[in-house]
Amino acid sequence: MEDTGWRPVKRTRTFEDVLAQIERRIAEDGLTVGDRLPAERQLAEQLGVSRSSVREAMRVLETLGVVSSQVGRGPDAGAVLTSRPDSALTDLLRLHLGLASLEMREVIDTRHMIEQWAAAQAATAGADTSALAAALAGMDGARTAEEFVEYDTAFHCAIADASGNRLIAAIMRSLRDSMRRYSVEAVQRLGDTSVLRADHVRILEAIERGEAGEATEAVSEHLAHAYPSLFR
Repeated sequence: MEDTGWRPVKRTRTFEDVLAQIERRIAEDGLTVGDRLPAERQLAEQLGVSRSSVREAMRVLETLGVVSSQVGRGPDAGAVLTSRPDSALTDLLRLHLGLASLEMREVIDTRHMIEQWAAAQAATAGADTSALAAALAGMDGARTAEEFVEYDTAFHCAIADASGNRLIAAIMRSLRDSMRRYSVEAVQRLGDTSVLRADHVRILEAIERGEAGEATEAVSEHLAHAYPSLFR
């Protein structure tokens, strides 16, 4: 019998064992983004499990942003490996914030540490700041708190992108997306966004001048202005 690389599953929580085998194939056999997993029926036969167990495992992986399921038959059937860590992290953070197992202050503190590092890296590396400038221009034209927060989010995610660290960028997007409603409420409470705009200009100019220390200080002061009741 041909060795397909898949091993029959024998333990009780079957879908978890299916997940473990897929993780093993990614780690040991070099499966990567864009590779296609076997179709549901074929994978179930190779693993010696039911199709429902494979289906449940695929749902978990899709929620985690690891696969994108393809409906059909033949070569286009099965699931394709993807990489969307920010989507999975956003959903996880939003749920835990909703359940009050994470406090917004903890999210702000985490964002503070990450964004200070990212701003310093961007300044040191002489990163392209065109995305930050475009987001700043968008904030200038925003007519609602929701629109302002959309461009504000783009600005701060652009800082993370400019750091050159993809994991930092994914975490920043997750943090910002999970706290979007709170950010809108904060802008509505503030009313006048001129202070926030001045903060953004200061951050942008510090990064453009390559002044890492000034950039990190500007990030701290900006968060203190945006979330005075939470930032410390």
